[in-house]
Amino acid sequence: MIILGIETSCDETAISVVEAEGNEKNPSFKVLGSAIHSQADMHSLYGGVYPNLAKREHTKNLPAVLETALEKAKMPARLASESVAGGEISKIDAIAVTVGPGLEPALWTGITFAKELAEKWKKPLIPTNHMEGHLASVLMNSKNFIKLMPSDTVSKAHPFETVHIKFPALGLLISGGHTELVLLKSWTEKEIIGETKDDAVGEAFDKVARMLGLPYPGGPEISKLASEAREQNFHLETKFPRPMIKSGDLNFSFSGLKTAVLYYLRKPHPAPRKASDHLPLDQGKEYQKIAREFEDAVVEVLIEKTKTAIALHNPHTLIIGGGVISNNLIREKFEALVKEYPNMELKIPEKSLTTDNATMIAMAGYLSFITKSAQPELRAQGNLKYL
Repeated sequence: MIILGIETSCDETAISVVEAEGNEKNPSFKVLGSAIHSQADMHSLYGGVYPNLAKREHTKNLPAVLETALEKAKMPARLASESVAGGEISKIDAIAVTVGPGLEPALWTGITFAKELAEKWKKPLIPTNHMEGHLASVLMNSKNFIKLMPSDTVSKAHPFETVHIKFPALGLLISGGHTELVLLKSWTEKEIIGETKDDAVGEAFDKVARMLGLPYPGGPEISKLASEAREQNFHLETKFPRPMIKSGDLNFSFSGLKTAVLYYLRKPHPAPRKASDHLPLDQGKEYQKIAREFEDAVVEVLIEKTKTAIALHNPHTLIIGGGVISNNLIREKFEALVKEYPNMELKIPEKSLTTDNATMIAMAGYLSFITKSAQPELRAQGNLKYL
């Protein structure tokens, strides 16, 4: 089965053509062609994503991104704007599109575009949950990316590789808008068992970066400074709080940690700089210390909450998805954590699949399609939860 995935939940315009086979227990995937256009540079001028600007850019970029994805998939791009009675595009079996959560103006552009394609091509449309996509992203590895292989060796010479998931599984979703712990008895039986009560972890990274005058997106900038601090063994004398780390439940809170950084900066320390300013040596050292202490606090909370969830639910697999898992320290700490549990496997997506992408939407859409599980409504749902 071939799925066309469309993703426009925030500031990435992405389309991917994914070949899928297998059942719910042993699904296999292969990327035939994928394209993405990031608006990050544009939104960095404003320090964050502007929904209506994102909507305008998605509308402008979707046709070109579709053509590029189809060309990579060896499907004539000229047919993308035509009704399909034959040709390579006729091999597409269904279209999966993100309906939430995300920015509603941005989501509507992808939904409208997908509906037009589905009507034109006479293909079924699969409304897909963005966060389920982040969970499904672990089912792909680099050997499944046909686009990374020489064009003349693509296809049957490289069979599907199955990434097996042993259930029950514990999912930790960490992104700009979400921090959630999800218990999965199967791909269709999911339950949120913990979530943030205020800021998501990625949101906290971005807000702290803004306090320090770092450019958007702030997460990688914070991590860069923190890494420099570790390399030089810089430590902040002040210890930031680890919110709710001993709360006894599986919920998170990062607003207090963000506020602690703000209060620290209001003390007589070097003032936050503009992103364009050169950072003086002494101020650079101070900001490296702040970044390290902030990142350490975040990681300790994530690890402690996950350990509590493991003790309560005894999962066979730990799945971590979302943009924040691209953070090197978080990856390293969770890889070390899993060594404490010899009967549990860790599944983390390829770095290219940690951020918003259409490949994960195609995979999640396929799982929804073959299991005939309940699907969200075909409308933009900014605060969509799990079904």
